Amino acid sequence: MPDSMSEQLKQDMECEGLLECFHGLKHLDKQCFQVLVQASEPLTVDEVADIVERERSTAYRSIQRLLQSGFIQKEQVNYEQGGYYHVYSPTDPEKISDSMQRMLNDWYAKMGQLIQEFEDKYQRPEAETELTVEG
Repeated sequence: MPDSMSEQLKQDMECEGLLECFHGLKHLDKQCFQVLVQASEPLTVDEVADIVERERSTAYRSIQRLLQSGFIQKEQVNYEQGGYYHVYSPTDPEKISDSMQRMLNDWYAKMGQLIQEFEDKYQRPEAETELTVEG
């Protein structure tokens, strides 16, 4: 990831980069998200782990980050004989984009405040100049 905003603006970016940019998600998190988006039905952590070829515990941590970020949803499925398991599916893209737009607006407002603080802090006091008009 580039260090400065000007470097970021010069780079070609993909929409999936928003997952990393907005929520600090990792490459594996993006892979797990893609798997869930492409699946025809909700998947268990074990199924996701098999597809991304990672240990269950590693896939579980990615699933938890996606869940906390609001990119996926968890649903409980009950066994008839008792017990349950969880399956995961992607959140509606419109809800995700609305959330990212709100976060961007908040960030924009905060950056605007910081820019104003910078200007206020480093603005030179106006030099008092005396104009003498000889007549």
